[in-house]
Amino acid sequence: MECVINRRAQFSASHRYWLPELSEAENQAKFGPCSRAPGHGHNYVLYVSMVGELDEYGMVLNLSDVKQVIKREVTSQLDFAYLNDVWPEFQATLPTTEHMARVLWQRLSPHLPITKIQLFEHPELWAEYTGNNMEAYLTISTHFSAAHRLALPTLSFDENVEIYGKCARPNGHGHNYHLEVTVKGEIEPRTGMIADLEELQKAIDDHVVEPFDHTFLNKDIPYFEKVVPTAENIAVHIRDLLREPIAQTGAQLHKVKLIESPNNSAEVYCTADLTPTAESTRPELAAV
Repeated sequence: MECVINRRAQFSASHRYWLPELSEAENQAKFGPCSRAPGHGHNYVLYVSMVGELDEYGMVLNLSDVKQVIKREVTSQLDFAYLNDVWPEFQATLPTTEHMARVLWQRLSPHLPITKIQLFEHPELWAEYTGNNMEAYLTISTHFSAAHRLALPTLSFDENVEIYGKCARPNGHGHNYHLEVTVKGEIEPRTGMIADLEELQKAIDDHVVEPFDHTFLNKDIPYFEKVVPTAENIAVHIRDLLREPIAQTGAQLHKVKLIESPNNSAEVYCTADLTPTAESTRPELAAV
């Protein structure tokens, strides 16, 4: 039986976004504070996903062996290092999160049956690489606070309560929504970037966070005057709002995940033909 296993590792390292062929002013304009000398640091968290058949001992791989491989090939070399100098790959291409994920795959794949590399630069920014040439995924996490009421205007209060439970109460209720926006694209060979991170963040802030934050969604967002603002419908609307602004950065919107509460979340995907698919994790609405 085939199974995927995951191993977590971590290392602390510094890096700088700086291209010697550009002037100081050009580097500052392109990379902002990340261009400052001598660089800045992160506590990186790495997840290595591996696939294989279960053996007679109930294991895909011996995790002690996996730990030693990751230590030998990655963490012992990168921990407390200046990334721009430590490996040739980071001298040819800047050590962005997405490029680092690709290089870690290349370093580990000769030794482990890797199916995915996930690298967290910090809790609100991470990259994924699955072995598809120069294509990688980058996720930005953010949040907003808003209130909503779940009720169809065409139904009576009792009918809405039967469907939505406490969420149908007339004055609504609020959530601290956590939003994860995942984009995909080709890693640029020199900068190591899928798209400009500041442009991605600005698109999310301008089109979602600022308009949605501290609102009553049913009353303040025109789309939800007639559409019930469930987590699923909010995720769909955010996807539609972000698709074009994300495309303007040079990346492609891949997934929107909206975490309504620790118990409820919804994910909406964008496929290549722009046909959406969605999935949700939702216990009883009355328990929200």
